[in-house]
Amino acid sequence: MSAAPLIETRGLAMHFGGVQAIRGVDFSLAEGELRCLIGPNGAGKSTFFKLLTGQIKPTRGSVTFRGKDLSRLQSHEIARLGIGVKTQVPSVFNGLSVRENLWIAAARYDKGGQIVRSVEAQIERLGLGRFADAQTGQLAHGQRQRVELGIVLCGKPNLILLDEPAAGMTEDERGQTAELILEINRDHPLIVVEHDMAFIRSIARRITVFNQGEILMEGGVGEVFSSQAVRDVYLGKSVVH
Repeated sequence: MSAAPLIETRGLAMHFGGVQAIRGVDFSLAEGELRCLIGPNGAGKSTFFKLLTGQIKPTRGSVTFRGKDLSRLQSHEIARLGIGVKTQVPSVFNGLSVRENLWIAAARYDKGGQIVRSVEAQIERLGLGRFADAQTGQLAHGQRQRVELGIVLCGKPNLILLDEPAAGMTEDERGQTAELILEINRDHPLIVVEHDMAFIRSIARRITVFNQGEILMEGGVGEVFSSQAVRDVYLGKSVVH
C-alpha cells in the first residue's frame, strides 16, 4: 500500500471572472519528493502556488496537507503547518544584517540558545559566513536569494515552495543554487517553479508540466523533455488533448 501524499489537490479550480486560471487540477507530492513545475507564461503555475499557500481561495476543489483540508485556512495558518515559501522577489529586511534577518525568523520557532544554533547552522549551510554581518540590502541578488532561503529554513518547514529560484542569477550562482536545492532535498520536500530549462535539468527528478491551467503531463526528465506536446507548448503551438 502506497503512503499517503504530503500535499494533494483534487479538482482544484480558480476562476477570475470569466478567465479559468486553473482547471480541475489533480496533483500530489510524496513525502521527501522534489518536484519541478514548468510551463509557458500564463500556464497557471503562479496561481497554483498561491492556491497551495492560501494566498487565494479556490473557486472549487480541495487542497490537503498531510490529510488536513487547507481550503478554509488563512495563509498564516497554512504557514504554521510548515509550508515555507520563497518568492521570486526576495522578501527580506534590507536595513538589517543577514544574521538579524535569520534571527527574526528563527525566534518564531526556537528559544534561547537554540535560536543562535539555528541561525549559525543556516549561515554555514548557505555559505553566508562572509556576509553574516553585512546589511542585507547591500548584497547582490543571488546572495539575497540565499538569505531568503535561510529565512524559510529557519522556520523548520515540512514543505518548501520555491518560485523561480534561479531568476536573475549568474551561471555560477545558478550552479551553486542547484547544488543547494539538492542538498536541502535530503531533509525537506520541495516544489520548484522555474523557467530556466537548463536549471530544471540539473535538479529535476519528476516534472509536472502546466498548460492553460491544466496539467499537460507528468514524468521524468527524459520523458518530459522528449515530449512533442511539451515542445509544441513552448513553441506556441496549440496542443490537442
